[in-house]
Amino acid sequence: MQFEDTEVWGFEHAIRGMRNPMESWEKSDSGYVDKRFNDQFHIGPNDMKLMKNLISAGPEHRKFLRQIFISVDITAPLYWWKEFDTYKVGTVSNSTSTMHKLKDTPITVDCFEMGDFADTTEENSTYNLYTKEMWSKLIDHLEALRKEFNETKDKRYWKELIRLLPESWLQKRTVTMSYENVANIYSQRMNHKLTEWSNDFIQWVDSLPYFKELFTV
Repeated sequence: MQFEDTEVWGFEHAIRGMRNPMESWEKSDSGYVDKRFNDQFHIGPNDMKLMKNLISAGPEHRKFLRQIFISVDITAPLYWWKEFDTYKVGTVSNSTSTMHKLKDTPITVDCFEMGDFADTTEENSTYNLYTKEMWSKLIDHLEALRKEFNETKDKRYWKELIRLLPESWLQKRTVTMSYENVANIYSQRMNHKLTEWSNDFIQWVDSLPYFKELFTV
């Protein structure tokens, strides 16, 4: 699972709007060291205190989080994307197309999420050896179907390829969401049995600017 090209923006206008209800703009102490050079936005102690107080007060008070935006390219297996698709409100994603592009690239073991397979079984166990053999045969069969479709243009080969494609197939999507979205996902998935959630996604969220500071009591 990979997270690439992460961009975060919106702190400046989110903080300005956060202070609108009490018209306390003069107390704001955040900003860029030099915006001309696209320096990282710095949150001052006054604004940080107010942000954390609003977060603690609950979702109806922390509306500013919905105005801090994230864009990221995530490459993840289909079984993970099925769970991510639970989060529809406030998230947008555009994926690479299995429909159009599956036929264009050789199908190899690198096309699938296999990163922690060795951790699940003993290296030379009967189960491990059988599973490796099964994967090898399946990948060879999928690649044969892909080649047959490209040579014959017979859609029956393509449909069979789609039918047999495992849920561990890796798909890239460009995702846009807010700090409110990731805060909700973080709390709901941090102890999930899928390591793609409990390890990979959680570590990525922890790396976002000021996320850990905002949600540390």
